[in-house]
Amino acid sequence: MTDTTLSLAPLRSTSGSGEGQSWLTSLADWTVSLMEIIGPVGAGVAIALENLFPPLPSEVVLPMAGLTASRGSFTLFEALLWTTIGSVVGAFMLYGLGRWLGAARLRSFAAKMPLLHPEDVDRTVAWFERHGGKAVFFGRMIPIFRSLISIPAGVSKMPMWRFGLLTGAGSLIWNTIFVLSGFLLGENWHIVEEYASILQYVVIAAVAIGLAWFL
Repeated sequence: MTDTTLSLAPLRSTSGSGEGQSWLTSLADWTVSLMEIIGPVGAGVAIALENLFPPLPSEVVLPMAGLTASRGSFTLFEALLWTTIGSVVGAFMLYGLGRWLGAARLRSFAAKMPLLHPEDVDRTVAWFERHGGKAVFFGRMIPIFRSLISIPAGVSKMPMWRFGLLTGAGSLIWNTIFVLSGFLLGENWHIVEEYASILQYVVIAAVAIGLAWFL
């Protein structure tokens, strides 16, 4: 039996096995396996994929990075570093998509869609040019929105250095909350899964208050 199999055994035993496993538990198993095989870089890969495919929940992936760090596979600093790098890399991929689409192409697309108008694109770009910095920073702490916000940033051609800085700062805050949770809880990581939705609401409420304050 390999070291990877040994380290994964507690994870499966706390959350069920076989047909009883939820897809979240299967995702957790896969994430830990990836990190055990290629180290902290695996945490970055998993989070980059989460940015590209928003249905993959970061609130499950990130605690797994903390759990793996608590087992000594790599350090807590490496977990935070690589998950933040993964967040920025994934965000820049969507930013690039936004730059490629551009406002003109989106206007053309909106003109062909029911209930959409080219003026909607213009209003969105204008809003983003006024509030884009706050939207990118706070948006990194809101599920689903944290990925999608990169596209209008690209469409509006936000400077890459500014987008990267705001994305990195917002991602570091969000990642630290969940990576630390997994690190401190260790094999009781499933508690994070149970209360993740509550924590999300707390973070979203804090972000909403922050946006209301700054806007």
